Amino acid sequence: MQAILDDGLTLQVHRRLRHDLLQGRIAPGTKLKVQALGAAYGAGASPVREALSSLASEGLVQRIDGRGFRAAPATVEDFDELVRARCWLEEVVLRESIAAGGPAWEDALVVARWRLARIPRSGSTGGFAPNPDWEAAHTAFHRALLAGCPSSTLRDMAETLRERAERYRALANRIAYPGRDVAAEHEAIAEAALARDAPRAVALLQAHYRTTAGFLRDALAG
Repeated sequence: MQAILDDGLTLQVHRRLRHDLLQGRIAPGTKLKVQALGAAYGAGASPVREALSSLASEGLVQRIDGRGFRAAPATVEDFDELVRARCWLEEVVLRESIAAGGPAWEDALVVARWRLARIPRSGSTGGFAPNPDWEAAHTAFHRALLAGCPSSTLRDMAETLRERAERYRALANRIAYPGRDVAAEHEAIAEAALARDAPRAVALLQAHYRTTAGFLRDALAG
């Protein structure tokens, strides 16, 4: 019974800590103290260490000379590599999605686009504060865009890269909001995909990612 409880608690800590890292709630480079995390997540030292070790294997956490952990640093070089990988992979996945997606794919994309467009991007009245509802709708939109691809392997690879990019996007948003018209970018991508214009849809999606990279450079430079 205790082993099952520990496994479940480790999974819970892993999910919450991973979410906080990806959303930028824990800043890149922050030292991750086991006792402090345990107090924050209501867990003992063992589940926290296991969760940290698992996140280190994902590249979201780094070991500090074998004596502790810290949130993986955010660098322009790492994000540039990630953007190149996403542009290369998602070109294939998006082209496959447009070619193979049927009426159900079209309907799902239209709904995802509509939901994203109607939710405020920021949850605050002044400045930028991420709106969890918008973030969820944003994730759903990008998943819907690629969902027509018949290869679950390619879709899973694209999802992994998308998740890795989340913490960088959180940093870029602080600079990009409200000047960037990200709604127009999403609308243009969806329109091209629904029109079955694969070259245009791919070009717009890649420009969407590269624009984020530009804002990230500004954020890290500041």
